[in-house]
Amino acid sequence: MRKFLFLLGIALLFAACKSPPPAAEIAEEIIIEIPEPVVEIAEEEPEIVLPEIEILDPEFSIVSIRILQADLVVTEFETVLRVENPNEFAVELSSINYELYGNGAFWTNGKGNNILNVPALSTNETKFTFKMNFINMNRRLLDDVIAMRQINYRFMGQAQAKPDIAHIPAFTADFDCSGLSEVSRR
Repeated sequence: MRKFLFLLGIALLFAACKSPPPAAEIAEEIIIEIPEPVVEIAEEEPEIVLPEIEILDPEFSIVSIRILQADLVVTEFETVLRVENPNEFAVELSSINYELYGNGAFWTNGKGNNILNVPALSTNETKFTFKMNFINMNRRLLDDVIAMRQINYRFMGQAQAKPDIAHIPAFTADFDCSGLSEVSRR
């Protein structure tokens, strides 16, 4: 009986060690469908090419200087400023810092905000007032103002300009102009 049990054990051992079925048999038995991934191809947005725009500085000039209020020492003036826009788009002058000289002598300096809008390829004018103290001025300048003679002026400074086109940033325009201006009463 020992032999019988031994032979039975060996037979069971061989049956347990039987090799697995080939992979082809397993593949036939188990079929799993895996869907292909959906890949969306994004359409390329067309590149926006903006035309090159040449930005030119506005040109400034004094049209007139008028006496508003004349006192013995301090005189109030109104100055008409002309701004020419050589650009093909409107320009908004948001602020201006200036110095004004008359007959070579410093008269005043100042700052203005929300100055004016100048249409494309056009001019526009604005007024600003200033006071001048004649105590420390040359007597000839006072005589020219009293006699309402032409004054040789120099107007210089910087203006902040904002183009009326969305993709163009604001820019600073330096100016330094001079000429002759009449002095008149209001």
